[in-house]
Amino acid sequence: GSFKYAWLTDSHAERERGITIDMTAKSFKTATKQVTIIDAPGHRDFVKNTITGAAGADAAMLIVSAIDGEFQAGMSRGGQTREHALLAFTMGIRQVVVAVNKMDMVEYSREKYRHVVSTTEGYLRKIGYSPDNIKYIPVSG
Repeated sequence: GSFKYAWLTDSHAERERGITIDMTAKSFKTATKQVTIIDAPGHRDFVKNTITGAAGADAAMLIVSAIDGEFQAGMSRGGQTREHALLAFTMGIRQVVVAVNKMDMVEYSREKYRHVVSTTEGYLRKIGYSPDNIKYIPVSG
């Protein structure tokens, strides 16, 4: 993954370790909205900090790897993708953007993207999300 923008929300220690440890919030205004971006840890050792970050969120961005093995690990029982989605839903977050990451590593395969979207949406619907409140974007970073 790329840490190009890690300086925006990560502490020095987080940049060195390559993971988010503490919840961080940064705000900005547009002409019509006040936007706060919350960077919450994804690593299972820091779930308490993830909950703190998610508690104030109106929407969530779920980062899902398109790479074989990584995707399956996240979507397996006890996988972090599933845990994060369930945690967000349990905390009342009903709008989700799913960023299908590492698309460059799968040569921007439409088939791979569709598989990730289909599988992820199936799980999100199963736990209670409405398909109308889920958006998908292919990304690489």
